[in-house]
Amino acid sequence: MNARDRFIEIFKSKIKREGADKLLDFICSPSSDFFTAPASARYHSAYAGGLCEHSLNVYDCLVAYLDRPVAKERYGLNYSEETIAIVSLLHDLCKMNVYKPGFRNVKNDQGVWEKVPTFEFDDKLPYGHGEKSVYMITPFMKLTREEAFAIRYHMGFSGAGNQQEINNVSKAYEMFPLAFALSTADMEATYYLEKEK
Repeated sequence: MNARDRFIEIFKSKIKREGADKLLDFICSPSSDFFTAPASARYHSAYAGGLCEHSLNVYDCLVAYLDRPVAKERYGLNYSEETIAIVSLLHDLCKMNVYKPGFRNVKNDQGVWEKVPTFEFDDKLPYGHGEKSVYMITPFMKLTREEAFAIRYHMGFSGAGNQQEINNVSKAYEMFPLAFALSTADMEATYYLEKEK
């Protein structure tokens, strides 16, 4: 099963909330590049289809993280399959339609400069990162408060540019443990599963 089909299968089987069908229609529409977009311009999953694959990797990592006995028994992290699918599959919806193909110059093994294909970031709706994903989801379906905070703060401290933002991340993690779990799954997918690809 390819990544697109697996994404759609998980989405349809796990997410039953009112409006989810319309959100999936939007993601699958010709005006969306979700299934062909990279997850980044130069770093993790920076290739066509990388965004969908990254979303699935985060889903797998979050399921595994929350399935540990310590997460359930000691930390009390018990979330529905629907919530897990929503936050992991949709956390980077903000990356849809923001990358365009381009070129950059790099030195090859012989030390000669050559043009190589790359992606350039060109966001026509610069509304932030996690908050933009929440913004894009909510016209279609409602999120719980914990789901919204998890998606908003999935970048953790790497998205915090000043002390107030650092404090906000800490407070969000204290109030909404799913935010920390999603951030951990995102980092695991990025730095371990997708490091070399």
